[in-house]
Amino acid sequence: MAHNTLEQIKLIQETLQREKIEAWLFYNFRGSNVFATRILSLPPHLTQTRRYLYLIPARGTPRKLVHNIEQYNLDHLPGERRVYLSWQSLEEGLVWMLSGLSSVAMEYSPRNAIPYVSTVDAGTVELVRGTGVKVLSSANLVQYFEARWDDEQMKENDTTAGHLRQIVDLTFGFIRQRVTSNTHTTEYDVQQFMLSEFRKRGIVTQSDPNCSVNANSANPHYEPTKEIHSPVRKGDFVLIDLWAKTDKPRSVYADITWTGFAGEKVPEEYAKVFAVVKGGRDAALNLVRSAFASRKEICGFQVDDAARTFIEEKGYGQYFIHRTGHSIGEEIHGNGANMDNLETRDERKIIPGTSFSIEPGVYLPEKFGIRSEIDVVISMSGEVIVPGLPIQEEVIPILK
Repeated sequence: MAHNTLEQIKLIQETLQREKIEAWLFYNFRGSNVFATRILSLPPHLTQTRRYLYLIPARGTPRKLVHNIEQYNLDHLPGERRVYLSWQSLEEGLVWMLSGLSSVAMEYSPRNAIPYVSTVDAGTVELVRGTGVKVLSSANLVQYFEARWDDEQMKENDTTAGHLRQIVDLTFGFIRQRVTSNTHTTEYDVQQFMLSEFRKRGIVTQSDPNCSVNANSANPHYEPTKEIHSPVRKGDFVLIDLWAKTDKPRSVYADITWTGFAGEKVPEEYAKVFAVVKGGRDAALNLVRSAFASRKEICGFQVDDAARTFIEEKGYGQYFIHRTGHSIGEEIHGNGANMDNLETRDERKIIPGTSFSIEPGVYLPEKFGIRSEIDVVISMSGEVIVPGLPIQEEVIPILK
């Protein structure tokens, strides 16, 4: 969310007070902490070859510690400034910055549990702890300033989600037309058709959409290329995964996955596995809806648990080999809470103004994989929105 510098500091202090955190300590060296660069709105023209630290207390005046030859780099930020030159004066300056505090939040995650926000090196954390100050994770804080959408972003996302939903139907129609006319068609052809629809609608993607048939769909990150692809024929199982955003600054992604069968009637084995995946998806969505309806705090790992428990109870747990969902923002994988208790235990809270996918999958090696992906947007008022309706309720019989 865009704010001027003074508004940003005020918002950070209000957030610190609400989260009951004494202070947020930003550390950066040669752009190593992208969150410090963005949240503090560092001017892009600055030469940054030396370490700087910036402390924002929950109440009171910020403090900044900058090197002598780059002592003006934080002049756009309010606060008391201290200049260091030697490593000894850096450590003395750090003691000055942290005086009166018992703990600070930094871009650190205990045991690297959430690597997405763990950008401060271990040595710097040791240095801060050496002053007697405890280091807390800023994981929840970061998403307030990195993952929340404003009204314009939410509106554009709803439009993009509508485009993707239309493209799903058009893509299955493209496959139907090609198969019934006996026109040689490949996964790459289907991918290029989807990209052509993106261009018509003025939406863009950082990587091409995916079409996977049969055993290829059992690889969650399979992507066809011009050189490597499989044909799409009658009787094939088809998975399409597409993600895009509007072609303008600050736009945010929508991301969905659908499955179909290139025939008139879907075989029982596909229908059975889809029902399991759908049940896991709906269990996760219902948990989110219930939590926000009752104003109950909910974390990413709990949403993953809901989907995973359902799928495990149906006997397919070993084939659900990735997290349930990821944060969505200006990048397809955003910096908010992920729906994850597999690859990481994501204890970040799901907060209003953010978006994430729910996309459980069951992948049967050398056979097929089924994933059903929807996006969830939490409005600033706490309403749980699923854009791009309707969501998938059964495997689509493409030739019907």
